[in-house]
Amino acid sequence: MFKNEVIAMILAGGEGRRLNILSAKRAKPAVPFGGKYRIIDFCLSNCVNSSIYCVGVLTQYNPRSLHEHIRIGKDWDLDRLNGGVFLLQPFISDADTDWYRGTADAIYQSLRFIRNRAPELVLILSGDHVYTMDYRHMIEFHKKKKADLTLAVMQVPIEEAHRFGIITIGAEGEVVRFDEKPEVPKSNLVNMGIYVFNRKVLEEEVEKEALREGTSFDFGRDIIPRMIQDKRVFTYPFSGYWKDVGTIDSYWEANMELLGEESPLKFKEINWPVYTPVADRPPVKFGRDSQVENCIIGEGAIINGKVSQSVIFNGVYVSEGARIEGSILMNDCYIGKNSQMERVILDKGVIIGEGSWIGGGQVLNVNKKYPEVLWSGITIIGKNSRIPSGCEIGKNCIIGADLDENDFPSLIVLSGETIEKPSMEV
Repeated sequence: MFKNEVIAMILAGGEGRRLNILSAKRAKPAVPFGGKYRIIDFCLSNCVNSSIYCVGVLTQYNPRSLHEHIRIGKDWDLDRLNGGVFLLQPFISDADTDWYRGTADAIYQSLRFIRNRAPELVLILSGDHVYTMDYRHMIEFHKKKKADLTLAVMQVPIEEAHRFGIITIGAEGEVVRFDEKPEVPKSNLVNMGIYVFNRKVLEEEVEKEALREGTSFDFGRDIIPRMIQDKRVFTYPFSGYWKDVGTIDSYWEANMELLGEESPLKFKEINWPVYTPVADRPPVKFGRDSQVENCIIGEGAIINGKVSQSVIFNGVYVSEGARIEGSILMNDCYIGKNSQMERVILDKGVIIGEGSWIGGGQVLNVNKKYPEVLWSGITIIGKNSRIPSGCEIGKNCIIGADLDENDFPSLIVLSGETIEKPSMEV
């Protein structure tokens, strides 16, 4: 349908500081999700399910994991001679281009790629959101309105609205005001970071922005507020499931929502599958004394303990007597005998020693070092860390990546504390 008419550009270079150690070694779109996926799988799957087969992925921060995941795009049917997936990085030279200054600068530095394909429309997507959406409906809406730019919008709880661009619309759905992440939002109608641009208008706007002094070169802060003054900018209302998983709380909540009786993401829908590279793992094994209640269990996992209301990724081993509740365990974690954890997120390859208690206790202090990251009782442990046997780690704790038993000054880590590798900076 859109063979040469539309190309998609996925902004996937974000650092994701609010995800803290989960994005310390990978770009935010590469963070694992839902027992087998990466966050970017949703954008890529939406594109191919919407018959869009030319996709540029704009990477920057810690791109290796993302590149290894996507490769040539075969798992999304994007290994094509005509179209396909293209991994694009910042163009660095002695000229006036460098690392992306903002979302619009990422597109500006990719104009040659866009012009070489000469589409009529450019679909711009954020690679760090979890949702399923048929972009064809939005594109047809854009053409019907004869718009220069169409933004996907939806309503969110008002207490979350300050994290987004706030939209004010006119009688016909046109954008009359755009406020990027205001401290006190006037409404809860927010920008989803999904844009359909007429290509020539997009080229004109980003080239004009490149000449402005002091610009942040961002769509929300710079391009869109100026466009609504003299261009046809419309909103496309979206009512399906969409989640910005850019914080520890929203990431945890989105995973837990998959466990509900009516999961908002229909992974098994034949006409809208979510694709990802298939793991070559053996079947799941449940031990004689295992108990599992309302969980997602990935391939190759071995469960010998009690697991409830949790998302367990591929290759996780849960030993006898262990108890896990309300937690997310990424690939190849090992949980020692008689250990317990409540509301804990383990990155890949974490080893929990025997008899440890993670996320327990009644004390609920916000994290002292990163109070804006952890405050609701979740504890996170970074990739490949080893937790000593008999260790007690409270709520809202951060245990960094690549730690071993010798990095723990005590077997008791109080609520709100952080343990990280010493800085290597001189």
